[in-house]
Amino acid sequence: MNARTDTDGSTPNRGVLLDMVRHASRAPSSHNTQPWLFRLQDDAIDLVADRTRALPANDPDDRELTLSCGCALLHLRVAAAHAGFQSIVQHAPEPADEDWLATVHLAKGRADLHDARLFDAIGLRRTWRQRFVPRPLAPEYLQQFAELAAEEGAWLHVLHPEPFRSAAADLVAEGDACLWSDPRWRRELAAWMHPRRRGDGLQVPALARPLAQAVVRTFDMGQGIAAKDRQLAEASPVLAVIGTSGDAPEDWLRAGQALGRILLSACLNGIQASYLNQPVQVPALRLKLQHLIGRPGFVQLLLRLGYADGDCAASPRRPVEDLLDAAG
Repeated sequence: MNARTDTDGSTPNRGVLLDMVRHASRAPSSHNTQPWLFRLQDDAIDLVADRTRALPANDPDDRELTLSCGCALLHLRVAAAHAGFQSIVQHAPEPADEDWLATVHLAKGRADLHDARLFDAIGLRRTWRQRFVPRPLAPEYLQQFAELAAEEGAWLHVLHPEPFRSAAADLVAEGDACLWSDPRWRRELAAWMHPRRRGDGLQVPALARPLAQAVVRTFDMGQGIAAKDRQLAEASPVLAVIGTSGDAPEDWLRAGQALGRILLSACLNGIQASYLNQPVQVPALRLKLQHLIGRPGFVQLLLRLGYADGDCAASPRRPVEDLLDAAG
C-alpha cells in the first residue's frame, strides 16, 4: 500500500479518502455550520446532509444547507482529481433517503485536469467581508464564470448597469431589516457565535462571546447593518446572482457546485467573494430580485466579487473524524 492508492492502484486507501473529505470540508456554508457528513466506501464517497446543523429560522427549507453541501461536493470532485481519480457523481442515489444527497464514484483513470488545477485554490479561498479594492474585473472573467455555472446546470447573471446594482443593494438592506426584526432569527444567529476552538460557527473571542450573544439576541440592529451592507453592495466591483431553472433540492445541489467552481476559479485569478443573501432568504424579496434580473428561473444566491486588499484567516473547520457518518 502506498500514500495514494491500495496495492492494485485502482482504489484510494482510507488516508486518501480522508484527505478528500478534509478538502471537501473547506467549502463555505451558512453561518459556517458545515452541514455535511461523508460515508467512505472502497471506491466511492457518499455525501450526506447533516440536518442537526440546520438553521430553521434562517433557512427553513434547508435550501442553503443543500447548496452548501453542493459546494462541498465540488470540492470533493476537485480533491479526487488532484489525487488522480476520475469521479462520477450520482445525485440522490436513494430518492427515499432525502439526506443522502450524492455519491462520488472514484476510478483510477483519466482524472479531470480542469478540476485538478483548481485544487490549490481550496486553501487560498476566503470569504472576504470587507470592501474590495476599487478595481473592475475584466469582462472575460465574468464570461468565464457564467460558462462555469452552466457546466454545473446553473446560471450566473451579473447585475449591471448601475440602476440594477442600486436596486439590488436596496433589497439587501431591506432583507437585513426584515431578518433582524425577527427574534427567532437573532437567537439562532447568536447560538452560532462560537470561539475559534469550536471549529465551526461565526467566530467571536471566547471572553466577548456572552456579551456579543446577549446583544444580538436582545437588540434589533437591522437598520445599522442594513446601511453597512448597502454600502458594501454598492462599492463591490461585481454583484452577481447564481440561479437555476428549477427550485428543488437537486437544483440547490447544482447551484452549490456552480458556486464552488466559480469561487475556486476566481481565486486562481486573485479574486475573492462574499455573500449578500438577505434578499434570497426573505421570500417576498426573492421574488423582487428575480423580477429585477428579468430572466426565468429561481435565484439561489447573491454574491459580490472583487480583489481583496490583503488576506484574512481561514474560517476554522471541524476535525475530519467528526465529519464521518456512523456507517463511514
